[in-house]
Amino acid sequence: MTKLKLSDFDYNLPAELIATEPKEKRDQSRLLVLDKKNGEIEDKHFFDILEFLNKGDILVMNNSKVFPARLLGKKKGTGGKVEVFLHKKLEVDGLAKKKTTWECLVGGKKIKEGKIILFENNLKAEIIKNNENGTWLVRFNRGEKVMMEIVEQIGKIPLPPYIKIENRKQGIDDKKSYQTIYASDEKLGSVAAPTAGLHFTPELMDEIKKKGVKIEYITLHVGMGTFAPVKVGNIEEHQMHAEYVEIDKGTINNIIKAKENKQRVIGVGTTSVRTLEAVFSQVEDKNILDNDFSDWVNIFIYPGYKFKIVDAMITNFHLPKSSLIMLVSALAGKDNIDKAYRKAIAKKYRFYSYGDAMFIR
Repeated sequence: MTKLKLSDFDYNLPAELIATEPKEKRDQSRLLVLDKKNGEIEDKHFFDILEFLNKGDILVMNNSKVFPARLLGKKKGTGGKVEVFLHKKLEVDGLAKKKTTWECLVGGKKIKEGKIILFENNLKAEIIKNNENGTWLVRFNRGEKVMMEIVEQIGKIPLPPYIKIENRKQGIDDKKSYQTIYASDEKLGSVAAPTAGLHFTPELMDEIKKKGVKIEYITLHVGMGTFAPVKVGNIEEHQMHAEYVEIDKGTINNIIKAKENKQRVIGVGTTSVRTLEAVFSQVEDKNILDNDFSDWVNIFIYPGYKFKIVDAMITNFHLPKSSLIMLVSALAGKDNIDKAYRKAIAKKYRFYSYGDAMFIR
């Protein structure tokens, strides 16, 4: 296979096709159905997904919950505005009960070590260290439990930068709409929603189960690395950031049985696909089958990758030059994805997090 360059995954998207708000009824989104074997494309709505699911299929969904990771504060003394984006909670010197330390992105002027940031509800933070990788070590004056309660009250949902708040109608509650209906696991929390799951409604989930489709849940806490731009010309040199994954042994064994019975495993979103492929690359290790799995994974999937477990996937339309469009190209074939995206643009599908969906089968 010819080496793929970053420019091979570029495309032009008219700005008006970027979805800035969700559909009023989630399953009314459009659905582009792509047959990866022959490249055939069908235009449907998301509620039509039932037509393409079979009894015995397993839908694997990421139940991680988005938490309001954006904190708006002011510098002590000067009152200068600072934005702190919670990225990764750290355990430091047994301080977790009294203080909480996070790796954060910090935005503002003249940020340096030793600065004190003041937030609402008596939350304070000290800039401890510049990690020299775009992040800062930040120590808060509250233990983990109390701090997360405050974060839920004062934090903002970290919407992607292409969602322009000023370009949409009033009254959208992103804390509800930028969350899947089955989100439950928030031990660490995600900084972005696993957006392929945003299209499901309780009624549609019930219909899927009635059809005999099995639903299994995994957890991948979406980190900023998922959306980090690929900057190297030769994509094989790109390094993914690690993200925390959990999958219990019952789910692992149910998926293995499904594969043995020639039933399809369908990943809902790139996060589910990455989790499944990362975990099942290790199933030769008997311990994986006998124990719940939890670890940090950084699998990078791009064309040429041989899928071990995933047969099909539900996904949204992804940014150009992103690791996500590389992943769907690996599953569907790059030519098929190029064709599907051209058609989606011509037919004015809505793109990105709040946009329409694709089923690669």
